[in-house]
Amino acid sequence: MEPRKISDTLSVAPQISVADVALARAQGFRAIVCNRPDAEAPDQPGFAEIEAAAQAAGMEARYIPVTPGLVQDTDAEAMGAALRDLPGPVLAYCRTGTRSATLWSLAEAKTRPLPEILAAAKAAGYDMNGVARRIANGGRTPTDTGDASFDVVIVGAGAGGISVAASLKTRKPDLSIALIDPADIHYYQPGWTMVGGGIFEAQTTARTMGSLIPSGVHWIKSAVAAFEPANNAVILDGCRVVKYTRLIVTPGLKLDWGRIEGLHETLGRNGVTSNYRYDLAPYTWQLVQGLKGGRAIFTQPPMPIKCAGAPQKAMYLSADAWLKRGVLKDIDIQFNNAGGVLFGVKDYVPALESYVKKYGINLNFFHNLIAVDGPAKTATFRVAKPETEPTTVTMEFDMLHVVPPQVAPDFIRVSPLADAAGWVDVDQATLRHKTHDNIWSLGDVMNAPNAKTAAAARMQAPVVAQNVADDIDGHSPSALYNGYGSCPLTVERGKIVLAEFGYGGALLPSFPKVVIDGTKPSRAAWLLKEKLLPPVYWRGMLRGKEWMVKPEKVTAPSA
Repeated sequence: MEPRKISDTLSVAPQISVADVALARAQGFRAIVCNRPDAEAPDQPGFAEIEAAAQAAGMEARYIPVTPGLVQDTDAEAMGAALRDLPGPVLAYCRTGTRSATLWSLAEAKTRPLPEILAAAKAAGYDMNGVARRIANGGRTPTDTGDASFDVVIVGAGAGGISVAASLKTRKPDLSIALIDPADIHYYQPGWTMVGGGIFEAQTTARTMGSLIPSGVHWIKSAVAAFEPANNAVILDGCRVVKYTRLIVTPGLKLDWGRIEGLHETLGRNGVTSNYRYDLAPYTWQLVQGLKGGRAIFTQPPMPIKCAGAPQKAMYLSADAWLKRGVLKDIDIQFNNAGGVLFGVKDYVPALESYVKKYGINLNFFHNLIAVDGPAKTATFRVAKPETEPTTVTMEFDMLHVVPPQVAPDFIRVSPLADAAGWVDVDQATLRHKTHDNIWSLGDVMNAPNAKTAAAARMQAPVVAQNVADDIDGHSPSALYNGYGSCPLTVERGKIVLAEFGYGGALLPSFPKVVIDGTKPSRAAWLLKEKLLPPVYWRGMLRGKEWMVKPEKVTAPSA
């Protein structure tokens, strides 16, 4: 942690860890302000965790969360009040520190000369010229001109964003392309199931973002605040404006931990874990190794979620470890699923049911987790079975693996790009926006009815790249996405049911049955997941190498 001093009473910093709180106290800070909403990133501790650490260190903590770029006057007023009320000096943080600096700048605008504000922020490493424009324009960020302009702007440097940037650069080497993402670290999230199962080490799933940005692509290390498609403009955190000719939107989704009462306060302790967070997946394996008896509950929220098989993967790998240790007979495994089926594509269900039987798992459908009491070790579920009045049931646990509800990111849901449910509204075949012809989307954020998996993004990236290239050349889209997604269901250590399917549940196997029969558990599929897919991801997909994912072409109608 390296706080950046803005004034005698305030320093700002990028996201801090729980361990940084004691360090901040040792550096003389007496209060902490969090300006970052919970669950913006998969490696982010919740405010409740930071607050508990602050209280233990004898510090005060205040929560003033702001969605990137959507800083309201009331937020600035709340920040100003906090700086007046809290004992100083104060440490404020968000993802990068920009929101904290923005709030301070706006709060100080009525009493401090603007040049002085800009100079103080600049000395701390923050460019507040966009904020100055906002102040000068009565609170609005003008988008008729921009701070930078590119042929193609890509929002989000996850699996979809880096892959489509690389694929597009291969097709059009001379394009000016900007990739917007504030994260320092890129994660291979499909590996977190294996971390939670004791197969991978967590650090093998993480690499620095700078090492992965394709050559010739400009990385703008900032969060996106808003879109103004009428002006072909993206507004960044700090009120800067980037203009584009074409836009690709792929920021992923948001894990909505806060929707489950009491969850944030107990994540990573009291036997409560989740493979959906980088820092918690190792705790899953720690719990599995330590459990000798009692009840283990695995949850699945309502769809859509990232990788619909992941809740079960955690359960099967845990059960297999307990079986091999000889303690499975003493462990009551409950799978509480908000949905009504074990898996959405029926062809794979028989194989999964055989493992449910093998491990003695109790299936509880229509059970949606709504609250957790960590110290009491109880979980409460809303039970809403068809044609019955909803009820609640509370269950005790010794281990609880939680999959959080999942939604589109806040800045997407409030944007003109979103459908009524908050997802980017695209044509499911071309992945072009239904309203704005120069905008495309891929990955977890868009509303095509496919499985939200990294394998889906691997197939979508060349489709979008080709269709953007076609548009640049003045042609109609030539590539189609068939809904392909893959979910390697780790049913035991050493065997996987390789579910591959497209729109409508159509089976789309990549291999002949004699090599891998995806409807049956196989060793070959496990070797694919463990040994082959990670290098395919790092060295192929993220570098624009379209192995086994060449886009399906539009077929001209016969005469």
